[in-house]
Amino acid sequence: MKRIRDLRRLPLLLVAILLLAGCEQVSDAPALRIAYMNCNSEKETLQRFLPLTRYLEKKLGVQLEAVPVDTQEFDERFGQEEFAFTHTNSLLYVMLKEDHGLQLVAADKRGQFGARTAGAIISRKGSGIDKLEDIRGKRMVFGPQLAPTGYLAQYDLMLRAGIEPERDLGYYAMPQGSFKHEKVIYGVYFGEYDVAAAPVLDLELMVGEGKISADDFHILAQSPIIPYCTLGAAGDTDPKLVKKFRQALMELTPDDTVEIDGEQVKVLKAAWVDGFEQLTDEDYDPIREMAKRANMPPYQQF
Repeated sequence: MKRIRDLRRLPLLLVAILLLAGCEQVSDAPALRIAYMNCNSEKETLQRFLPLTRYLEKKLGVQLEAVPVDTQEFDERFGQEEFAFTHTNSLLYVMLKEDHGLQLVAADKRGQFGARTAGAIISRKGSGIDKLEDIRGKRMVFGPQLAPTGYLAQYDLMLRAGIEPERDLGYYAMPQGSFKHEKVIYGVYFGEYDVAAAPVLDLELMVGEGKISADDFHILAQSPIIPYCTLGAAGDTDPKLVKKFRQALMELTPDDTVEIDGEQVKVLKAAWVDGFEQLTDEDYDPIREMAKRANMPPYQQF
């Protein structure tokens, strides 16, 4: 692990030379690794983020390696100092910040709330479940447990409404496999579950793609908006390199392309994002409060 750790601390003279040269030439030093949260599959994750990695590589003038990482493995692998940079959901950012000193770089922008998003509890119209109190004794489906707007936000909404999920729900489950957020929405749509923990962004996207209609659902409750997926840097990554990394993200436009397998690929379109925004660590405080109330990492008490 020492080799990876030392690579993060690029000599300041080398960084200065790369910046002055406009970073058109990529250093032949060993690659720095970017850990990308694996949402559906490793193949899809690489297809999404390899163009972004190649763009950043050119801008920074250093070799970068894109590595898909399972959500449940992130804390352990980052703690072993495998990665210089990360791309995770916002709850994982809070966990890695608390446990390992992860630095905030920027947040993805996507959908109506830009660099922020929300979680909702939904039911199918005509089900008789029209308000949050009606979910007592019902069957509910959540997204993955470390999903900030597919589990945490909804769990917190229930607690703050005086509903204890472990006691007051009749039954709850979490889907397996890929496209878990779509599965929870379809689970309510087709009647397998009574209510679902649905990310507002996924509802927006599925309506926009014609997969569902907004008129099919009741929004029983919606969380405050919180930061969306987030890029971070290990605490010992060279500060000048982190600054250049952030600047490259901020300058990225919808027209910027890189070559992948002989084809010019639009970087933002490939990554499914509209751009990036620089947030402050304090913007993540609502997530911290949710996690504390829900007794979830990194604040869980056994």
